Amino acid sequence: MDFLSLPGLSLLAQALLYLLAGVAHLVRPKLYLPLMPPYLPAHKPLVLLSGVAEIVLGLGLLLPQTRPLAAWGIIGMLLVFLSVHEWMLRARLAGTRYRSLPIWGLALRIPLQFALMYWAYLYT
Repeated sequence: MDFLSLPGLSLLAQALLYLLAGVAHLVRPKLYLPLMPPYLPAHKPLVLLSGVAEIVLGLGLLLPQTRPLAAWGIIGMLLVFLSVHEWMLRARLAGTRYRSLPIWGLALRIPLQFALMYWAYLYT
């Protein structure tokens, strides 16, 4: 793929998004710990694991041989993250957590996940 074309730039942007998000999970895991639902075990290892997954999948998008598998991996990862976003919104609506976050912002994250899944699907 020609990385200077519009599809190539889109692919680079997506890969960079996951690479940077993954590095952030590894460098600043404390930022992500309050976002973890209580029903998930081992919060810090899960945050670190998700960071590694984002880095591996972001790198995988860059190679034609691994691009389809990486794109499907991103879709799967985003499906898992969707449950966290849904839980956060429900906790905010119940008034039990995240009172400082606007409901509209938490609600917007759900369709955003589907847009990101579609973006990844373009490279399957």
